[in-house]
Amino acid sequence: MIEVLERACGMSRNEVRVYLALVKLGSSKAGKISKQAAIDRTSAYNSLKSLMEKGLVSYVTIGKVKWFQAADPRNLKDYVSSKLEELSEVIPALEKDYSATKLQNNVRLYKGERGVKTVLGMIIHGGAENRVFGLENQLDEAMPLYAAKFKALLERKKIPTKNLVRKGRRMRETRLRKVRYAPLETESPAVTNIFGDKIAIIIWSDPPEAILVDNATAAAAYREYFEFMWRNASRS
Repeated sequence: MIEVLERACGMSRNEVRVYLALVKLGSSKAGKISKQAAIDRTSAYNSLKSLMEKGLVSYVTIGKVKWFQAADPRNLKDYVSSKLEELSEVIPALEKDYSATKLQNNVRLYKGERGVKTVLGMIIHGGAENRVFGLENQLDEAMPLYAAKFKALLERKKIPTKNLVRKGRRMRETRLRKVRYAPLETESPAVTNIFGDKIAIIIWSDPPEAILVDNATAAAAYREYFEFMWRNASRS
């Protein structure tokens, strides 16, 4: 739970410890919070201060003593939403600077499941038709929860896909997902996605890796090769 809150809410480990301590204790004094969170009192005070700035902790003074109280856990979603709203305000300026300075021929390597999610997220955000070959159900097996989310987003965004699949495997076609079968002899540990001006090669090693080629000429060449294979593949 601590790691989830750190990642999702951008909280420090001490902030998470203090917030969770308050959730368990209810209204409490700093000393008791420090003990429950298993951190020193100075760190507890610093975390309480930053959590109050985030709107996740409040306090009342009874006599001369401050009693702290955690905000309802449902407020965490409101806090994250407010951060996303703030972020959306600066993204256009960031994208403008990024487009002006990025390399024309850009190759990047992403490692781990989070790296794979980043690359697949580009397919969703780009919205262009995705051409895929080498698919062996790797995403479903390695990251089943994200696989379901990714497929749902493809449907929601109405992103068409062409899937070139090894003969012997079966894939269900949908309104947006077209499938053809090629006589490939062996399974591939890599899946290639061609979308827009990008090529994403996802290698299902342990941990997985993704190579992103951001190059219009290379993408066009891969797309032409894919379409040649597509025309010569069977429908069953």
